[in-house]
Amino acid sequence: MTSDPPIRHLLAPNPSPLTGSGTNTWLVGATNLAVIDPGPDDPAHLAAILHAVGPGQRIGHILVTHAHLDHSALARRLSDATGAAIHAFGGATDGRSPMMTALAPTLPDQGEGLDRAFAPDHRVVDGQNLHGPDWSLAALHTPGHLGGHLCFALGDTLFSGDHVMGWSTSIVSPPDGDMGAYMASLAQLEDSPWQRFLPGHGAAVDHPTERVRDLIAHRLQRERQILEALETGPARIPQLTARIYHDIPFHLVPAAARNVFAHLIDLASRSEITATPSLLPDAEFSRL
Repeated sequence: MTSDPPIRHLLAPNPSPLTGSGTNTWLVGATNLAVIDPGPDDPAHLAAILHAVGPGQRIGHILVTHAHLDHSALARRLSDATGAAIHAFGGATDGRSPMMTALAPTLPDQGEGLDRAFAPDHRVVDGQNLHGPDWSLAALHTPGHLGGHLCFALGDTLFSGDHVMGWSTSIVSPPDGDMGAYMASLAQLEDSPWQRFLPGHGAAVDHPTERVRDLIAHRLQRERQILEALETGPARIPQLTARIYHDIPFHLVPAAARNVFAHLIDLASRSEITATPSLLPDAEFSRL
C-alpha cells in the first residue's frame, strides 16, 4: 500500500447559501476507488462520477459522511451503476443522543435536509478501517451536525464532511443536531496533528487545528452571548437570535434560530438556564 494514494475532487452542481459552491465528492485511490459523499440525486453528477473512472479503475466503496440529501441521495444510484457497497454510520436519525431522542417527538419537524430513505449496505462504527489496494480510511464518529456524522481519516488528511468547513460554520439543528455532541467532537479533532481537512463544501482547510480552535471559540462566544442576553431577563428564541445574529441575511435567520435553540438545549442540560413551560422552541428561557 502506498502512503499517498491519489485524491480527486468533483463538485456537484448544487450551489446554495447552505452548500456554498456545491457538495464536494472525493475519489480516493488509483485502481479500486473509494467515493466519499456521492452528493445529491443529480443525473449530471452521477455521469460526472462515472466518467471520472478511467481505464483499469473501478469504484469499490461508497462512503457517506452523513445522511443529508446533498451528501447521500446519489449513493444508491451510484451503487446500482457500479456494484459498490454503501458504507455509513446508519440512517438519517441513527446516532441521536438519548436527550435528542426524547426531545424529537415534541419538536416541529425541521429535518428538511434529511435523506429519510437512506440506508447503507454496511454500518460503520467509530475507529473502523476501510481498505483498498492503495488506501486505508479510518472512520471517526463525529456527531453534532447530525447524530450519525462520520469523518474519514487518510493518514493525517481528514475528509471532514460538514463537521468542519473553512467557508462556513456548521448548522446544528435539534433534534438532528446536538450542540453538546458537536463541541465534544470538535475537541476530539483538536487533539490530533492533522495536516489538512477536505470538507463536504468549500475549499480545503490547510490549517485544520487552527480552524477547529476557531470554531470552538466561536461556539463558546455564542454561548456567552446567550447567557449575557439572559442576564437582563427572560427571552425567547426570536429575541435572542435578533440580538446575536444582527448582521446576517434574512434568509439565514431560521438556521441561526435553530443554532440558538441548540445552544439553549445544551445550556439547559448543564443546568445553566431553564425553559418555561418546557424545553421547546417557543419557550421562554431564563438564567438559573
